[in-house]
Amino acid sequence: MATLLLRLAGPLQSWGEESKFETRRTMDMPTKSGVIGMLAAAMGLPRDASLERLSALRFGVRVDKEGELLRDFHIAKGRKDKDAYRTYRFYLADAVFLAGLESEDGAFLDEIAAALRAPAFPLFLGRRACPPTMPLLLGVRDTDLLTALREEPWLLPAWRQHREDAQLRIVTDCAPGEQGTLLRDVPLSFSPVHREHTWRAVRDHGYVKAVPTITETEHDAFAGWE
Repeated sequence: MATLLLRLAGPLQSWGEESKFETRRTMDMPTKSGVIGMLAAAMGLPRDASLERLSALRFGVRVDKEGELLRDFHIAKGRKDKDAYRTYRFYLADAVFLAGLESEDGAFLDEIAAALRAPAFPLFLGRRACPPTMPLLLGVRDTDLLTALREEPWLLPAWRQHREDAQLRIVTDCAPGEQGTLLRDVPLSFSPVHREHTWRAVRDHGYVKAVPTITETEHDAFAGWE
């Protein structure tokens, strides 16, 4: 068993499970559909490609920093001024998540990791307006999903950790035989002609105490002058 870990952080993120018409909402953590879409983009898969292998990966998220809900609006105009209307988009500002994807096929996870290091298409945190900050790829851990999410050190900088809540929430796909809450965010097709999603059961594991970051990279603006 192995788990691929991703650091999902940036100025803005938006993970819509269900958005209709003029209002585009976001969930409070990354969706499986959004993360699988990012992996598919990194691997260069066309929109009508099969997503069976990617969607079969067991998915989980740890909330390292919740972020703030931000509402933005745009005024869209038709051919006539009287056709103008407002559209609303919701984002998570300054959020940080640890996402994991578990598989018994470690070689497949290594393939995904290689694609993330040199992505075929640009990568986004849910929407095109939300590029990720680096590092995105944390690597592959030789352990199960839940253990990897519990043991990975806190993703916030060391100087910031004392300012934030050290209790981190974890939500994963249910293991076989478990019952949980249903979410409709498993992608079957990203085809622009017919996008299709199905359901998954998720379990909220509650909160774990963060493992503090032991070391921190110091940045010296004058180091290049030596």
